[in-house]
Amino acid sequence: MADWRTASRASAGIAPDPAVHREAIAQVYAARAASWRGAFGVHTWIATKPTNAAQFTVYEVIGWRVRRGGDALAVSNRPADGRWFGNVPEILADIRGEGVDALIVKIDKAARAYPYRDSYQVWPGPNSNTFTAFVARELPELKLDMPPTAIGKDFIPGGGLVAAVPSGTGYQLSLFGLAGLLAGREEGFEVNLLGLTFGIDFKEPALKLPIAGRIGTATR
Repeated sequence: MADWRTASRASAGIAPDPAVHREAIAQVYAARAASWRGAFGVHTWIATKPTNAAQFTVYEVIGWRVRRGGDALAVSNRPADGRWFGNVPEILADIRGEGVDALIVKIDKAARAYPYRDSYQVWPGPNSNTFTAFVARELPELKLDMPPTAIGKDFIPGGGLVAAVPSGTGYQLSLFGLAGLLAGREEGFEVNLLGLTFGIDFKEPALKLPIAGRIGTATR
């Protein structure tokens, strides 16, 4: 296993080049987590670029920042598609063009309003995936279907039991991210057992499984 201290954080070459793509862009990425955690789950983040901006701004929650007494929320200008400690990311959402500048303003506001900026737990949350799901619930126009390997996505902030699904196209019932049910037009149907997701996507036919992720005709 590669040393996390020397693992690549370089661009994977899949993000649009701001010098070429001048329009406003909002994207969501996921990559397998660092070290042994990558066998079970992913780390997610949000990247935005206003019209004519020269670089992306990345919003993400990082556990070690809390352990050092800092703010879990990191806002930086690292590569939007940077490898997560060597692991190549995939794009979960990609929104461009008219109206996206206004959406970017909303993303920034929602990210900074994340309620767990002083805490982090790998399982069952709150963690980086709890953050991304929180922003998505605030902004259903993202229509974000988070992968089944995004452990922590079902941790509902505020200790609530019922919430909109991250895509905003349905609802979910969750007991502190440990057990629950989810149904949405984008997500399909999911069962959460001890933070692990089992489900089926009807819109883009696929099974959703722990560790393996999506298996079917469509992948994200």
